[in-house]
Amino acid sequence: MAGGVNLPALRSHNTALVLDLLRTAGESGISRLELAERTGLTPQAVSKITARLRADGLVAEAGRRASTGGKPRTVLRLEPGAGYAVGLHLDRDELRAVLCDLTGAVVAERRAPLDLGAGARAVVESAAREVEALRAQGAAVRAAREAGAGPEPDGEPGESAEAGSSVPVLGVGVALPGPLDHLHGVLHRVTGFPEWDGFPLRDALARRLAMPVVVDKDTNAAALRLALGGVDGDAHASFAYLHLGTGLGAGLVIGGTVHRGARTGAGEFGHQVIQLDGPPCGCGDRGCVEALCLAAVGRGDLAEAARVLGAGAANLVGLLDIDLVLLGGRTVAADPDAFVRGVGAVLDARARREGSAAAVPVRLAPGGARGVAEGAAQLLLAPLFGRAEG
Repeated sequence: MAGGVNLPALRSHNTALVLDLLRTAGESGISRLELAERTGLTPQAVSKITARLRADGLVAEAGRRASTGGKPRTVLRLEPGAGYAVGLHLDRDELRAVLCDLTGAVVAERRAPLDLGAGARAVVESAAREVEALRAQGAAVRAAREAGAGPEPDGEPGESAEAGSSVPVLGVGVALPGPLDHLHGVLHRVTGFPEWDGFPLRDALARRLAMPVVVDKDTNAAALRLALGGVDGDAHASFAYLHLGTGLGAGLVIGGTVHRGARTGAGEFGHQVIQLDGPPCGCGDRGCVEALCLAAVGRGDLAEAARVLGAGAANLVGLLDIDLVLLGGRTVAADPDAFVRGVGAVLDARARREGSAAAVPVRLAPGGARGVAEGAAQLLLAPLFGRAEG
């Protein structure tokens, strides 16, 4: 596996079906006959797929299981460490990177200061250095675990890793503030950083690292991660993830799928105008939810910030009839109760005015500070399992 996984070969529909069943089966594994029954594929097709996956080191035998008749069935399981994905969250002032195995589990993590306004070349170089360091750190963690004891995922590389060693990486998912073109990996006029307009971040970073790169908005990456986990046990739920940090945006999930729009510009939630004569916003308009919300945060009025955020959330609920509102981002994390309570109060008032039986619930999004970075890694991992578009 030193050369990495053949990514294009894994993107076939049938292979994705098999890999997803192997992933969900966990350590206990699943037999070829069960794979055929659950996928609807012929036993011969399953045998060819699993043989190729075993040859690539992605699948291994997990013992034998008694059958109702005949000889015991061989059980197969996914090898989580056969491939990894890097997730990068490029915020306006901070970079957070995670290395995830094929199950999505974080095996290494890094965090560093970042100045998004330092220029494209400097940011690309900083991101590339962190990816390279993360791969070496991941190798150290894996080597230590194979030896019987390993450092924590956010530990520094240890002496157990050989110089220059790394782990096989499928690619890098990059999540950062929008707007941007997800399909082509090109940034638009990021609020506060107009110099990024038109920069081909995906291609620039892919050339620097010599590996596949996918670029998406931070809110979409976080929403993808949440959608993959299901909401209230419903993998087809519709919800909005509202991210309030150094800026404000939304990730929209409709019927279990991230909604990006025809031009991948959906979710620019922070720049809906709710006060026509309001204060100027970095986007060039006035009275945007983002400008009003961040101004309230700046003067320490979290109740007002939550009320403004709630007004924007109420607009989304009315437009999309979503099932749930999830809140995240570092500003929310600083006082989650104030924001959950405040946004919830606005939605409760809206439900009473409309005579609805119950308001759309508001909750803190799970995942914490690295939720966006983990979602960025899923931009690479999810398509392998046919779970979501990447």
